[in-house]
Amino acid sequence: MSKIAVVYTSKYGATKRYAQWIAEALDAPIFESAGFKPSQLDDYDVIVYGGGLYAGGIDGVNLVTKTPCKALVVFTVGLADPQITDYAAILARAFKPEQLAETKVFHLRGGIDYSKLNIIHKGMMAIVKREAAKKAPDKRTSEDAGIVETYGKTVDFSDRATIEPLVEFVRAL
Repeated sequence: MSKIAVVYTSKYGATKRYAQWIAEALDAPIFESAGFKPSQLDDYDVIVYGGGLYAGGIDGVNLVTKTPCKALVVFTVGLADPQITDYAAILARAFKPEQLAETKVFHLRGGIDYSKLNIIHKGMMAIVKREAAKKAPDKRTSEDAGIVETYGKTVDFSDRATIEPLVEFVRAL
């Protein structure tokens, strides 16, 4: 069996929760990226890296894109519904084409608690909501409608069952 580590960056807790579930399911050690040195990546056959989606990027992903990993599996956590969201631009910014070709990526849905957002994230979400609300209701995407409907509230779409495809993929490596 491969030596696996789960490494994550989490600002508000959803990515950490998914990382804990994944580490438990894989019986793997878990590390917060802030305390994980790039040189430690070599100690593992498989790195499962998780980062939240913020401003069109994957939080902390440079840890695993700047230092080669033997095998890399990435999971992102965001507010948008992964079943209907196009992540191509985010992935293109985060990975070189050859890295992306060798990396399996899973997208998981988290949540938001506006009362816990820092000032920058509050401002960004206010702009996103304002732009979505400007659109006629029949012209809004489902993501726009979701932002308008949930703005200022606490919502959590986290679902432990959604880690199963990732866990099965890693077990098959």
